Amino acid sequence: MKLKKLFLPTLIFIFAISMNVFAQYEEWDSDRWMSEMNNLKARKESLLKEKAALNAAIADLKKTSQQDVDQCMNELYALVGASKADVDGFRRKVSELDSKIKTKQPNKNERQAELDALKKNRISALPEFFDKVHNQMQNALNNWIEVAPEKVYTVVRGDCLWNIAKKKTIYDNAFAWPKIFQSNKDQINNPDLIYPKQAFKIPEMNQDEMSRYQKMRDTWRRLQQ
Repeated sequence: MKLKKLFLPTLIFIFAISMNVFAQYEEWDSDRWMSEMNNLKARKESLLKEKAALNAAIADLKKTSQQDVDQCMNELYALVGASKADVDGFRRKVSELDSKIKTKQPNKNERQAELDALKKNRISALPEFFDKVHNQMQNALNNWIEVAPEKVYTVVRGDCLWNIAKKKTIYDNAFAWPKIFQSNKDQINNPDLIYPKQAFKIPEMNQDEMSRYQKMRDTWRRLQQ
């Protein structure tokens, strides 16, 4: 009930104001309306001119700012004895090498040589490149672990696992023949029976394996004396 008593007088007040405003505009004749329209048009044209002037001023500021930036950059490039074209070319080389390192394009030594050449270039001292060339890309190379390609040996007539393992290009230790056998069981049913043209995988030995087979060979040599 209290809300109703408050709401009704407020509604009457708003309605009265609206009627007064409407009555005011009703009293305007056509000349008054035309005058008001002309004033609004003039105001619009004035605002458009102000907008155009502001846009021109902004464009001038941008142009001046860019000229200042270009001048500063040219002075910076001059400190390392380079032109804008030199810096653009260096930027392309950095981007290309960075892509090669990220995709691990072989091989690591070649990529390191390319990076060392970039480091020696005075342009690498510019703020745009210094951290990228001297830190980020070098760290990426340091974390690049190359996996040696797996060796493959093709059997020839007269071969046996003992003689294959004994080859200097394989393990240089005949006692390491079980390593070849274990890695090629899909082809070898009997270690005493291998055949020409079979292609055997020759995996790398870890330190423990190398030590174990070395001890076996040393023991055998002592027994032969």
